[in-house]
Amino acid sequence: MTRNTLSENVRSKSAALLNAHLAAAIDLHAQVKHAHWNVRGGQFIGLHELFDSIANEVEEWSDLLAERASALGGVAEGTIQTAIKRTHLPRYIPSRDPGKTHLAALASALAAFGGEARTSIDESASYGDPVTSDVLTEVVRASDQALWKIESHLEPS
Repeated sequence: MTRNTLSENVRSKSAALLNAHLAAAIDLHAQVKHAHWNVRGGQFIGLHELFDSIANEVEEWSDLLAERASALGGVAEGTIQTAIKRTHLPRYIPSRDPGKTHLAALASALAAFGGEARTSIDESASYGDPVTSDVLTEVVRASDQALWKIESHLEPS
């Protein structure tokens, strides 16, 4: 029960939207931690620290998404089992590889995460929830910056 003045319909739509991105954020966090634990090569320490920093940021995004869903009267569906079923991110192949392999995989995951969240900004605004749009804008802004940090380590195509 909540006294939030948004209609039940709007709150329900927003909670579902937020939970979809929460699943992807949980998956993304696990992918970044995998890279952090398994990176090898000459750039080890710099990438190890970068990946840990980004993992901490992704955890903050998860909190933002989950807490907004909960504030709307929904359930923050943040279990690993739910994340596995609902994530839209590309599958991360576990490996102990040089940094460039992890960088490329994380760049793809961050791009997919940010792209999907970006489309939801207008979607939530269209049905009357500008605050959820704002939360998603904050998450996309941060994910774009994380993507830039990762891509800065890759050679231009």
